Amino acid sequence: MRVARSELAKLLAGNRVEEAIHFAPEPNAELRYALTVDPASDGTHVSYRPGDIMVTVSADQMRTWGEESQVGIYTTLDIGHTEPLEVAIEKDFACLDGNDADNYDTFANPLEGKTC
Repeated sequence: MRVARSELAKLLAGNRVEEAIHFAPEPNAELRYALTVDPASDGTHVSYRPGDIMVTVSADQMRTWGEESQVGIYTTLDIGHTEPLEVAIEKDFACLDGNDADNYDTFANPLEGKTC
């Protein structure tokens, strides 16, 4: 999941952020996914119902991630009967291609101004 600057502010204020991907014109042909903070949680958790994915992180993880130097929250979850689930929640950094329209509501890119 990529999170914009305004979405991180919502999460830090205790609100959830969510999006939907539509696959066809039918109203139920979508996948909804959300990110929320649970003060009672001790880590990252994922729940799934058909058409819905909810990722929950602890308040401690959110506070640490809210610091400017923290890029993301990364977790490997053991889901039992199959391969572990890799969860990556990252700040949406500005692209360095000079296209300012795509950089609205993004975080400053830590590589800006650096040369290869």
